[in-house]
Amino acid sequence: MATNIGMMDSAYFVGRNELLTWINNRLQLHLSRIEEAASGAVQCQMLDMTYPGVVPMHKVNFDAKTEYDMIQNYKVLQDVFNKLKIDKHIEVNKLVKGRPLDNLEFLQWLKRYCDSVNGGIMNENYNPVERRCKGGKERSSRGSQKISKSLQTNNMHNAGSGDIGHRPRQAKIYGANSAQEVQALSKEITDLKLSVDLLEKERDFYFAKLRDIEILCQTPELENLPVAVAIKKILYAADAKESALAEAQEYLSQTLEAGEGKAEED
Repeated sequence: MATNIGMMDSAYFVGRNELLTWINNRLQLHLSRIEEAASGAVQCQMLDMTYPGVVPMHKVNFDAKTEYDMIQNYKVLQDVFNKLKIDKHIEVNKLVKGRPLDNLEFLQWLKRYCDSVNGGIMNENYNPVERRCKGGKERSSRGSQKISKSLQTNNMHNAGSGDIGHRPRQAKIYGANSAQEVQALSKEITDLKLSVDLLEKERDFYFAKLRDIEILCQTPELENLPVAVAIKKILYAADAKESALAEAQEYLSQTLEAGEGKAEED
């Protein structure tokens, strides 16, 4: 299983286009950006497809827009992880922010995990649209009741109000405010896109460096040297929560001490 895979694993070199194709083909969606999967609903349905019936799809909200609704989806996902005994920490606070890199890495891991279960073979008997609709009907029914009550309350309030003559002026004010907000949000989006581009370039730069180090350590003349083995222990560490530096240092120290002892005997 791919519950624990190191950052140098091939899973983390899968590109965003391949991931989007994987998601759209299997779930019959039309995602164009990785950030669109930040709500956690896609991840829930991917596990539902891998383990049919395990995910309570009626609790999954594909229309989640607020962080609160997204967190509810990740709670469902975490419950499924616990049920399946999947030892994978979900960085919910990072994922719900919609940052491309965090969501990319989580989806890379998810693809590797699902492929390890079914060998990458698509479940032909699974109907993703039908599974989504089952949950959507219940939410739509509850949502329409809330909207209906809200409309009734607003109508009663408007009926008893005598400020009808002031509405055009208020509309102009709201329109001006909205235009300013749209302009501010557009600037924020542009700044975020630039930040994302810089982060992606930085990530690719460091991945390339790590790959060069890995290739060097795999050179036949060097791969069995203590330093090369210690470096590979760090590169291939599966647990992202703890640093493998201490283990590598301990291995290197023991190897060097053993070598010195042998030299003294000779």
